[in-house]
Amino acid sequence: MSYSETMADLMRADLGVEPGLSEKKMFGGLCFLLHGNMVCGVHKDGAMYRPGKPREAEALAAGAQPLSFTGRPMGGMVELDAGGFEDADLRAKLTELSLVNAASLPPKGAQS
Repeated sequence: MSYSETMADLMRADLGVEPGLSEKKMFGGLCFLLHGNMVCGVHKDGAMYRPGKPREAEALAAGAQPLSFTGRPMGGMVELDAGGFEDADLRAKLTELSLVNAASLPPKGAQS
């Protein structure tokens, strides 16, 4: 397993029961999608969130770091290391920003 199942369970709890939520293995981890659009996920080094470019500065100000798998930041994406992920208030803020972003996007194809 390339990600923490405990972290995935916490992320599931943070997301709650939202119509249109699904899970998909990607980026070497597990991602959570709303109507096919990525909201957040877990990977081997921590957690990632997609607040989108309009909310990225707010997510960074809250305590997240730019997401960078290759050394180059991915716009509109932020991450938390395992230590940052322990902060429930920070997770809640990033989850909220990311759900708002995903809900603002048009639904993508068939859900898995």
